[in-house]
Amino acid sequence: MKQLSVIILLLLILSCKGETITYETVSFNASDGLSITADLYMPHPEESPFIVLCHQAGWSRGEYLEIAPKLNALGYNCLAIDQRSGGEANGITNETHKQAKTQKKGVSFLDAEVDINSAIDFVVNNYKMANKVILWGSSYSSALAIKIGGERNDIDGVLAFAPGEYFERFGKSGNYIETNAEQVKIPTFITSAKSEKSNWWSIFKAIPVKSKSYFIPETKGQHGSRALWEKFPEHEAYWKAVKDFLKTI
Repeated sequence: MKQLSVIILLLLILSCKGETITYETVSFNASDGLSITADLYMPHPEESPFIVLCHQAGWSRGEYLEIAPKLNALGYNCLAIDQRSGGEANGITNETHKQAKTQKKGVSFLDAEVDINSAIDFVVNNYKMANKVILWGSSYSSALAIKIGGERNDIDGVLAFAPGEYFERFGKSGNYIETNAEQVKIPTFITSAKSEKSNWWSIFKAIPVKSKSYFIPETKGQHGSRALWEKFPEHEAYWKAVKDFLKTI
C-alpha cells in the first residue's frame, strides 16, 4: 500500500444510479504545507492513465461524483481535489478551503494554483507507473489548467471546461491566460456553454499545437464540468466530445 504524505482518511462506498462507486478520500500536503483533501477513484492498476480533476469557483471535489466513475469506466484513474478557493458541491464540503481559512492562507483563484500543481506532484510521485497524467479544470481552474499545461513537462493533455481571463481582479493582465497559452505544447480540449465561446476563443487560438480541439453545444449548454451531468440535456454531446478528445492522447 502506498505511503501517502498524510494517511487515507476513509473509504466511501455509495450508490449512484444503481451502480456502486468506490473511492478513497485522501489528504496530502501542498508545497506551502496546507493539507489538500481529495477523492481518489482508482479501480485500475497504477500504470493506467490518471486524470487530475479540479472544480469551479465556490465548489468542491463533489463536482465529480457523477463524472469520475464514468471516466473510470473509460479506463482512467482519477483524483478529484478540493482547491483552497471553493466551497461546497453535491453535499460535499471543501475541506481544503476550510483548512486555508483556519490557517489564514489566501483563498483566491490564483492562490489555488499551488493546490493543482501539488496534486499533479502527488500523482507523479506516488504512482510512478502511470503512463499518462491528464489535467482537467472547470471554470477558473480550467484557465489555470491551461497555464500549468504550458509550464510542466509531466502532463500529457488538458481539458478545460469554460476557461477565461478570470484574474484581472487579482492584478493580472486581461490576456494573462492567452499569453500563457502560447507555451502549451500538449493536446488541449476546450468547451463551455454556447454563450461563453468569446471568453476563451483568443486563448484557444493562442495554443500553438495542432492537437487541440473544442466543442460548442447546439443548445444553451452549461458552465464548467457540470455540463457532463446527466440532469442536463446536452450531456451526451459533451461526453462524445470528451471521449473523442481522450482517444487522441
